[in-house]
Amino acid sequence: MNAIVASVRAEYVRYKALAEAAIEQLSESELAPPPAGGGNAVAVICWHVAGNLRSRFTDFLTADGEKPWRKREEEFAARTVSRAELLAHWERGWAPLLETLNALTDADLERTVTIRGQPLRVHEALHRSLAHTSYHVGQVVYAARAIRGGSWRFLSIPPGQSDAYNANPAFEKPDAHAAKVRR
Repeated sequence: MNAIVASVRAEYVRYKALAEAAIEQLSESELAPPPAGGGNAVAVICWHVAGNLRSRFTDFLTADGEKPWRKREEEFAARTVSRAELLAHWERGWAPLLETLNALTDADLERTVTIRGQPLRVHEALHRSLAHTSYHVGQVVYAARAIRGGSWRFLSIPPGQSDAYNANPAFEKPDAHAAKVRR
């Protein structure tokens, strides 16, 4: 793995940790209900992210990223799952991504992969996937914060603490931020 792939991997790990830290703050009964005002429940969003990552990164360099076995519409079905079931499904999605990133080098970034029959350079597919994943992680964090209200443990700089953080910005690197939210 080289510098660019390592940087992309670190950002994925940061977003994985953010979602997991948000999920950790929810009770099991808070995972499945849709948020007030509509939208997808935390469990549904996580199910979708896992399905997307598993499809895209299984045989990443050799097969279309939209696998025939993926049932995307089913990912958005309302579901009641235990925390253990949700996290197991989540990990099944992340495993192919992390395995792929561990095997890629910067030299692979100009190779071509296919998603839904459309050719993309590896670097384009990675940026597209990272943006998609971070978008949905933001939804998970937002929904979890809305559910927890005043008992929310902030995963970034808490309100009113910007000056103190800026005096000692210890969590700018993705791995440091991921470690912080996992505490």
